[in-house]
Amino acid sequence: MRISLFITCLNDALFPKAGIATVTLLERLGHEVDFPQAQTCCGQMHANSGYAAAARQLEQVTLSAFAGADAIVSPSGSCVAHLRAHTSLPVYELSELLVDVLGVTEVGARFAHRVTYHPTCHGLRMLHLADKPVRLLRAVDGLELVELPDADQCCGFGGTFALKNSAVSGAMLADKCAHATNTGAEYLAAADNSCLSHIGGGLARRPGAPKPIHYAEILAS
Repeated sequence: MRISLFITCLNDALFPKAGIATVTLLERLGHEVDFPQAQTCCGQMHANSGYAAAARQLEQVTLSAFAGADAIVSPSGSCVAHLRAHTSLPVYELSELLVDVLGVTEVGARFAHRVTYHPTCHGLRMLHLADKPVRLLRAVDGLELVELPDADQCCGFGGTFALKNSAVSGAMLADKCAHATNTGAEYLAAADNSCLSHIGGGLARRPGAPKPIHYAEILAS
């Protein structure tokens, strides 16, 4: 199977560890991963902001960049959801590829820490990942997974929503950060660095709060 990595523009620019971890994990499991150099933004941000024509152009670039791939993996549920809705590409969020395509839940990871997991909105409501990421985390040696209260509630990011509705977004963030802190976890994991950057900003202002981490980094450890 030819697996290609779609890193996403956010991860490429700000959170490259998520992409590195994804490749490290898949190579450890015996798979080769290529990286099409022509890839760029998937167009989600443009589509969400009403720039449909610009979004279509970026989607076409992505279609061309990944032509011929048997499977495309991305450590970003929101970008996967966008591409799945607007292209015919065989694109998977990491846990989908591992559990549904490769049939893997035990990846040989060790992470001796207390972790809580936030299921992001795109993963929960659009991709319907269900418990796939949690199943993978539960199989990690040494990891203690603790439940996040009201885990299915949005963190308040929502892309431009956080800018256009900052007061509401801030209130939602405060609730999420309070619940995360009350778990006593050392780390808060999620499948989207966009949400993790938002939550991480709130957690950084709370003494004793967990640190944000993409779950791919845990699985690659």
